[in-house]
Amino acid sequence: MTVEEYETIRLIDLEGLTQEECADRMDVARTTVQRIYNDARKKLAEALVNGNVLKIEGGNYKLCDEREQVYGCGRRRRHRFGHNNTLDEDRGE
Repeated sequence: MTVEEYETIRLIDLEGLTQEECADRMDVARTTVQRIYNDARKKLAEALVNGNVLKIEGGNYKLCDEREQVYGCGRRRRHRFGHNNTLDEDRGE
């Protein structure tokens, strides 16, 4: 599962955002979110039903330094996929 697929599952299923809201947060088209989300759900289902290992890897992302100011939902996180498909996340968990 890519980081982008994980993020769509987190935003839609955990945070309760619509696909349109998720697309806005990730700065991509809603149809792109729909495709990513469908791919992610298939991988989750295969892992749950078949007992496959689910790895979250790939994609482009940036881990933010704790000194950087981040904002948004969750624990001081800002998840934003920009034009270069980056994910900013404070790993303060």
